[in-house]
Amino acid sequence: MSLIGLEIHCQLTNLQSKLFCTCKANYREFQINENICPICMGLPGSLPRLNQEAVKKATLIAMALNCSIPEKIAFFRKNYFYPDLPKNFQITQLNIYGDTSIGGTGSIMVGNKKIRITRIQLEEDPGRLIYEGNSSKNQITLVDYNRAGTPLVEIVTEPDFENPKQVRDFLNILSDLLENLGVSDPSLEGAMRADANVSIAGGKKVEIKNIGSFHDLEKAVHFEITRQESLYSRNIPIVQETRHWDDKRKITVSSRSKEEELDYRYFLEGDIPWVTIDPDVLNELKSEMPESISSKKARYVSKYGISVQVADVLSSDKFYSDLFEKSHNDSNAKEIANLITTDLMGLVDTREKREDSKILPKHLNDLADAIQSGKISRNSAKTALYEIVKTGHDLSQVISDLDLGNVSDESQLFSIIQQVISEESQAVEQAKSNPQTINYLVGKVMQKTKGKADPTLTLNLLKKQIV
Repeated sequence: MSLIGLEIHCQLTNLQSKLFCTCKANYREFQINENICPICMGLPGSLPRLNQEAVKKATLIAMALNCSIPEKIAFFRKNYFYPDLPKNFQITQLNIYGDTSIGGTGSIMVGNKKIRITRIQLEEDPGRLIYEGNSSKNQITLVDYNRAGTPLVEIVTEPDFENPKQVRDFLNILSDLLENLGVSDPSLEGAMRADANVSIAGGKKVEIKNIGSFHDLEKAVHFEITRQESLYSRNIPIVQETRHWDDKRKITVSSRSKEEELDYRYFLEGDIPWVTIDPDVLNELKSEMPESISSKKARYVSKYGISVQVADVLSSDKFYSDLFEKSHNDSNAKEIANLITTDLMGLVDTREKREDSKILPKHLNDLADAIQSGKISRNSAKTALYEIVKTGHDLSQVISDLDLGNVSDESQLFSIIQQVISEESQAVEQAKSNPQTINYLVGKVMQKTKGKADPTLTLNLLKKQIV
C-alpha cells in the first residue's frame, strides 16, 4: 500500500509587499536582483516587520481548509545554508510550543476521500536559482534574490493519498480554492509548488522535490512508487532521503539524506514578537470570506437550471465565475453560462489572452439577450463574440459591421425555403413521414443564409410548407 503526503508552497501573490519588508511582493516585474533590501538580505541592524495583511490572507486559507486557528502564533529561525537564502536562515513557523502556526489540523474532501491537513504555516520564500549550461561539466548556477522574502503559505498534509491521481485532483481543487479566495494566482510561474513524501508497506519516507508542475508531480509520484516497490520486492532497503525529479529523463534522482528538525537548529525569532489573533478579526474575516466553489455550483444548478457539468466548470474558475456574476440576470443566466463555457473559454484559454481580451459583462448580457430575442442566431453569436473579445465594440456595432443580424423577414425567408424545398425534394418527402428530417431542411436554410435565419421562424414556415 502506498502512502503519499504533500507539502504545498503557495505564494500570497495578491499582496503589495513582502512578508517582513516593504519590497514588492510582485518580484516578477523587476530585473534580476533589483527587488531586494537589507531586511531581505538579513544584514546586521536590519529588523523585520510582519506584514499584517499576510497574516489575514493566510488565516483565510486556514479557515477555508477547516483548520483550527490558534490564539497566538510565533515565528522561528530555520537555519541552513543554501545559495538562494541570502541570510542563511529562513523565518518560518513551527509547532514546538503547541499549535503556534497560522493553521492547525483541518481537512478537505477530494471526491469521497477525506484528506487531512496537518498544519499551515506562514513563511518567507527563498530566492530563485537559475541554471545555465548545456551539461553538468559546464553548468553554472545563478541566483536571483528578487523572490527572497515573498509571503508564502506552506500547507502540509497527512499521508492520506493512495495514488497519484488523488494527488493531482487535490492540487487542482486547492488551486481553485486559493484563486476563489482572492489570496493567490496559482497560474503565475512558481506561485504554487509542491513536494511529495512517498512510502510503501510501512517503509522509510522519501521526499521528492524540484517538481515544476502538477502534471510532473503526478508522474514523479508514480515513478517513485514503482521504484520503491521494485526495491521492496528484491529485499533492498529503502533509504530515507530527498530525491529530485529529473524532467528530461522522467525519473527521481537521489539528492541528499533527509534532514531532521534538529538539523535546522530552530529557535524563536527574537525580532518578531508573538502575535495574538484577535477574535474580532476572525469574525471579520469570516464575514468577508467569498462564497465557496461548491456553494456556487449548487446555486447555479438549483437557481438557474444550469447543467451540473457546466456549473462545475463555471464555478471553479474565478475569472469566468466573476464574469458570470456580473453579467447575468435571472432570465439569461443559463444562456450566458453556455456562452462562457462553450465559446468564450476557447477564445481566452491562456493568461495572456485573458489580459488582452476586451470582453465586458455588458457584452455577454447583450449577446445572451440578442440570442433569446431572436435578433441574432447562436451561430452568428460565436462570430460576434470573437469580434467583441478582439475589439471591445458594442454588440449593435458588431452586428451592423459584420451583417450578423437574423434573417427574420417572412417574405425573404419564404423565398429561401422554396429554393430548399425545390432542391431537396427527397428530404421533403421523408419529412412527411419522419418529422426529424425537417431539421435537415432547417440546416439547409441556415447554410443559404450563412447561419442568419431565425431558427424558430424557419421551422414554423417549413412545417406549413410540408403537408
